Amino acid sequence: MKLTSRYEQTSCRLVLEGLPDLSAGHDGQTLGILTGFTLALAGRTELEGKREHLLALMAVVLPYARHLLSGLPRAFGAADEPVAISPGDGGSHTLELRSSQPGTPPLSLQLDDAELADLVRCLDQLRLDPRLALGLAVSPTQPLRRRELRHRQPLAQRLAAPLAGAGTLAVVAALLALLPPTPRPGSSVAPATAVTRAR
Repeated sequence: MKLTSRYEQTSCRLVLEGLPDLSAGHDGQTLGILTGFTLALAGRTELEGKREHLLALMAVVLPYARHLLSGLPRAFGAADEPVAISPGDGGSHTLELRSSQPGTPPLSLQLDDAELADLVRCLDQLRLDPRLALGLAVSPTQPLRRRELRHRQPLAQRLAAPLAGAGTLAVVAALLALLPPTPRPGSSVAPATAVTRAR
C-alpha cells in the first residue's frame, strides 16, 4: 500500500511517498520506507529526490536557519554534499542542489526570508510527524558555543567585567598598603635610649 505525507506552507510543498515497513511491525498508516519525495517552491521547478537528499536537506537547512536567527549567518554543506545553503546577496539565501549524475550542473535557488521560513516549517512538520517511522538521523540541536556568540557583544561590554575586576583588585591592594602594620603577638618594642660614653 503506497502512502503519501504532505506538508504545505504558502510558498512550499513537501510530499513524501513510501510504504509501511511491515517487517518492523508498522501498521498500514505508518510510513516506514521512503521511496522518494518532491519539493515544490513557489515559481520554481518541482524537485525530486531520495532519502539521502532529504537527509542532506534537513542537515543543512535547519542549522542554517537556527544560526540565522541567532545573528550568525554562515554557509552549511560541504562541496561534496548534495545540498548546501549560504547567505546570498541583498539578504537572500542561496540553496544549491547538486546532482549525483556526472555532467549535471548544480541547481542554485535564491530564497527570500519568507520562502526559507516556509521551507523550515515544512521540514519541522516532517521531523515531528508521528506517522513517520523513517529513522531520519538529524543531529540534535546543540547550544551555540561561547566563541560563536562573542563577536555579537561590543568590545566595551566584553572588556567591562575584566577591567572592573582588575580595578577593584588594585583599589583593595592600595588600601591594604596604606594600613599601618600590626605588631605580632608576644613581641615587645624596647624604648629607644641614648647611650653616652664617658671618656
